[in-house]
Amino acid sequence: MHYSAASSNFAPNALQVLQKRYLKKNEEGIVVEGPEELFRRIAKTIASADLKYGRIESDVIALEEEFYSIMTSLEFLPNSPTLMNAGRRLGQLSACFVLPIEDSMESIFDAVKHTAIIHKSGGGTGFSFSNLRPNGDIVGSTKGISSGPVSFMTVFDTATEAVKQGGTRRGANMGILRVDHPDILDFITAKDNNSRFNNFNISVALTDDFMNAVKADTDYKLLNPRTGEVVNTLKAREIFDLIVNHAWKNGEPGIVFIDRINESNPTPHIGQIDSTNPCGEQPLLPYESCNLGSINLAKMVSDGAVDFQKLRRVVHTAVRFLDNVIDLNKYPIKTIEDMTHANRKIGLGVMGWADLLIQLGIPYNSDRAIQCAEEVMEFIQKEGKKTSSILAEERGVFPNYQRSIYDNKIKQRNATVSTIAPTGTLSIIAGCSSGIEPLFAVSYVKNVLEGTKLIEVNPYFEKIAKDRGFWSRELMERIAETGSIHDMNEIPEDIKSLFVTAHDISPMEHIAMQAAFQKYVDNAVSKTVNFSHDATTKDVEDVYLFAYQLGCKGVTVYRDGSRDEQVLTTGKTTKETETVPAQTKIIPRKRPESIVGETRHMKTGCGNIYVTVNEDGDGQLFELFTHMGKAGGCAASQAEAIGRLVSLSLRSNIEPDEIINQLKGITCHNQTWTNGGKITSCSDAIAKALERFMQRGSKGNGNGSQKQNIVMFIGACPECGGAVEHEGGCAVCHSCGFTKCG
Repeated sequence: MHYSAASSNFAPNALQVLQKRYLKKNEEGIVVEGPEELFRRIAKTIASADLKYGRIESDVIALEEEFYSIMTSLEFLPNSPTLMNAGRRLGQLSACFVLPIEDSMESIFDAVKHTAIIHKSGGGTGFSFSNLRPNGDIVGSTKGISSGPVSFMTVFDTATEAVKQGGTRRGANMGILRVDHPDILDFITAKDNNSRFNNFNISVALTDDFMNAVKADTDYKLLNPRTGEVVNTLKAREIFDLIVNHAWKNGEPGIVFIDRINESNPTPHIGQIDSTNPCGEQPLLPYESCNLGSINLAKMVSDGAVDFQKLRRVVHTAVRFLDNVIDLNKYPIKTIEDMTHANRKIGLGVMGWADLLIQLGIPYNSDRAIQCAEEVMEFIQKEGKKTSSILAEERGVFPNYQRSIYDNKIKQRNATVSTIAPTGTLSIIAGCSSGIEPLFAVSYVKNVLEGTKLIEVNPYFEKIAKDRGFWSRELMERIAETGSIHDMNEIPEDIKSLFVTAHDISPMEHIAMQAAFQKYVDNAVSKTVNFSHDATTKDVEDVYLFAYQLGCKGVTVYRDGSRDEQVLTTGKTTKETETVPAQTKIIPRKRPESIVGETRHMKTGCGNIYVTVNEDGDGQLFELFTHMGKAGGCAASQAEAIGRLVSLSLRSNIEPDEIINQLKGITCHNQTWTNGGKITSCSDAIAKALERFMQRGSKGNGNGSQKQNIVMFIGACPECGGAVEHEGGCAVCHSCGFTKCG
């Protein structure tokens, strides 16, 4: 698609992400708008909400220009559903939802249905399973035995997997269980098998009583939620250690300090908060939603200092924007609409924090950075509340105001104003660092079309390197091997201290930064605490206790290389290379005399393709053949070649999942839609035919588990093969904008 000069604000990466995920497409999948049309559509739609409050048309047009300006200048961006859906038929604009799950089959499956509706609309969902009776408890209506919360999580996970296949934004869930639930041991270990709950983040809700018992090394009580009775006691220290060990092992479960969250609940008389959205930054009451947006702090620097006048203007405009979204949103469920309108929560956050510090010459891991964080976020919070108060005078307070902590104090339009959310794709569009995270790399390899690899260099670093005379192509390539300049002797020390990456910073420094922002945030802060591969469980324990001490509301940790599928993200891994035995020659299995299988018809842009998959007598996949209807030439010959190579791989005991991962999603210029979703190429059709055959329950080749998410989010991007980094509770590919939260 041709982009006009108005697109010059956007880097090539940003344009690629916009085209792939946000710009309007016609029925053939062809992009029919550019970035300026996208932001004009959003600005016009969101500004129109002012008409219902009696503003004249000329004022609404002026407001539209303000909204358009802060987006096209990349000073502010709303959350992804607003970018995708504002001014379009779907019209669902919120990112975050929490649904209740009560202890009945009706409530559980109502929640499953509502989850599917929300995911289809582009939102993410959070749940607390703490109200469900434990495994083995009596079911009164049938006198049967309950299977417990973890078993019902499987239902939600499966529903999410089914819905996300056709979606433009992958559904994600947060599953939370209180630490005093009798099934807490099963919950903590629920993700020991990496093929389970791939559509969930899970977190344990830690109470103050539990944390005090950990500190005192005493027992704590387990309560049956059905009866409220004490059913057991456990050593708090042992449970805490189990949580720590599992977080060290693969990053989950996370933790939320649930009593601390409820201490800042703005409407305690309406209900208690039991859960958060998928990345943990947005605690919500049952049936609440929240729309989020982020200010690009990289744009808030002038003459080497924070431009607070500009920041004030953007905060005021952004808060008005987010409040308007509440009125224009097409909510997926009426109960959610009612609850959201009653409390009118918004979540204004930031991105580009690391970029701001670099422009100010302040190292991320310094006392000056902590002081700056508190100063900047306090200012945003104060100005955000001031704007909410102005809106309350214009439009009225939120309906539950009289039953809130604001009663008889300053009037507020919104029960909450601020949140620090992950900004994976938003920060790529804005061309800035993600959320409040440090740089993920100073230089990294970007994969582009046809296998070409480009070296991407942080623009601030590149300018300084050239200005100070140490820039070279060879140096940039060396930096890209690890992403860090920490061990580069030719780079001046002051530059090395300024351009620190996530793994150059100690976990305690990560938490200190999170806590600095949390002081002035209504909701919570999404941030990943990065550990090196050789970190110990004691290091994780220390971070959890430090986070509790500093007033954080939750913690997400990730130890480098701690999940089975991780591959290299920037270059050389920090994990020592294991000795690999000499490879023996693999002899493909011989074809038996008889073989069974099935043929599946797949529609592609090049014509119909018939894919035959056969199993041997032991039920193991053996071979794959293709036939291309009436088509011939290149398409047929390439399909035949793919079939032969797939057959050779299967007969050589390569897991089918790995083959599917290599072929699925490959695109060509002739794409098409079928009842089963989008077919992007003949290769994609073959992969999906093989995948559907696998879903019949094939044994595979016996060398690995059948995973539904293959190398989805732990290093190698499934869409472009580029580097994936953990940021703000999400995995983000900076090459193509792929994100996985959950």
